[in-house]
Amino acid sequence: MFNPDSLFWRLISRCVDIVGLSLLWAALSLPIITCGPASAALYYTVVKCFRQGDRDTFHTYWDSFKENLKQGLLLSLIAAVLLLFLGYGYSIMKANWSSTIGQVMFVIYDILLLVPLGTLCYLFPLQGRFQLPTRDLVVNAFLLAMKHIFTTIIVTLFLVEVVVTTAEYWWPIFITPFLSAFVASLFLEKIFARYLEGDEKEKFENKN
Repeated sequence: MFNPDSLFWRLISRCVDIVGLSLLWAALSLPIITCGPASAALYYTVVKCFRQGDRDTFHTYWDSFKENLKQGLLLSLIAAVLLLFLGYGYSIMKANWSSTIGQVMFVIYDILLLVPLGTLCYLFPLQGRFQLPTRDLVVNAFLLAMKHIFTTIIVTLFLVEVVVTTAEYWWPIFITPFLSAFVASLFLEKIFARYLEGDEKEKFENKN
């Protein structure tokens, strides 16, 4: 039991990493404009340390955060403006729910939301995993979201539900950031792997 390499202590260590990463992401995301690089670093760390076996979790996260900070600030600003605009549109559509045409427009709006929200679901994982110019990140995120639409729907709906649940109850913040990145990686890593094989590899430069 007291062996640091025992299963017990490894489980404790992993639990500390999960809660620590989630709280670290939340703290670094508080300024809003740093939410992007914090999310990119979280995704990268989850893939490297929880799926590929690297051990230095917090060092990996901090290095990734610093590496993605400059580019991530601009992407965060774009994402924040986009989400503010989409949220305003959602409130207008919801306010007109009382009429039949309003209900139809609300449903159509919700379906169309999959495009920008789905793009954002790919954007920061792409930033965390690959070295690409800002314009290419945005374009590739959009193209991947549209090309793999069924995966986009699953990941987007899951992440939206996680955000809503976390906003409604404060306590899930201890695990939901990690859980979101881990579940998303189960789908996105299979897609990203396709662009690291054959001729398409030249489009991406993997961050090792």
